[in-house]
Amino acid sequence: MPFSLQYHGNRGLFSSKHPNVMAILTANLNRPDMARSDFRSPRLYIDGPLSANAVVPLDRDRSNYLGNVLRLGAGDAVLAFNGRDGEWRTTIEGGKRPTALRIDARVREQTQPADLRYVFAPLKHARLDYMVQKAVEMGATELQPVITRFTQVARVNLERMQANAIEAAEQCGILAVAAIAEPLPLDRFVSERDASRLLIFCDEEAEVANPVEALASENGPGNGKPGIDVLIGPEGGFAPEERESLLRQSRVRRLSLGPRILRADTAAVAALAVVQTTIGDWGKG
Repeated sequence: MPFSLQYHGNRGLFSSKHPNVMAILTANLNRPDMARSDFRSPRLYIDGPLSANAVVPLDRDRSNYLGNVLRLGAGDAVLAFNGRDGEWRTTIEGGKRPTALRIDARVREQTQPADLRYVFAPLKHARLDYMVQKAVEMGATELQPVITRFTQVARVNLERMQANAIEAAEQCGILAVAAIAEPLPLDRFVSERDASRLLIFCDEEAEVANPVEALASENGPGNGKPGIDVLIGPEGGFAPEERESLLRQSRVRRLSLGPRILRADTAAVAALAVVQTTIGDWGKG
């Protein structure tokens, strides 16, 4: 059935003529945690404890971001979060430039995100930045680089990845920042991972089939259930021995992402969208 999406304003809301898409969007907007989210106020990640009436000093980067990028000053409101203590409404203090945040009141309790690990072969600079941001926006709680036989980039700037993950968390309203793991050889990752987790690996050589139907019988993470690993390989694909090793895992789903070959950063968004729609938090009421 064909469908269309229409964009409505700066809150990023869409309408659709496709009943399944519309049902998912409506369910998300009616979720209690989503209803409490403030999508209009600026948000800032604070690497430190947050509590009522505390005053949190701002380092130079955060002061510059609030004062020069967002053009905010003393008395303006900002939402602050640290991934542990929920989200807090704060007030900027300072003179010509912001120097601190006064913590006023908690507006959202901390929630535990679903255990969704995105595993990927590293990309070059700008495309890696994009992929990290989109993976976080799509709900990944950990990013794990892996080095495969055909990986073209062996070195990863973990600090840059962390900065992109924080920026994405600030912009999309989530309360936790994805963990950034050290790169591992693929064979080591496979041997050390918890075998009870579901491994979903996307393979351009897999038979083209409906990926939603392929995952329909699986359980999503949460409520004591094991987490999910979503793996996207390099643009050269997996080597035969790598594919064989992945298929030997006890809980594994090999997916095709359609009849076209996708770039790795595009595949990240497509794969995570499939997972979130079928067994993730897009379909939860």
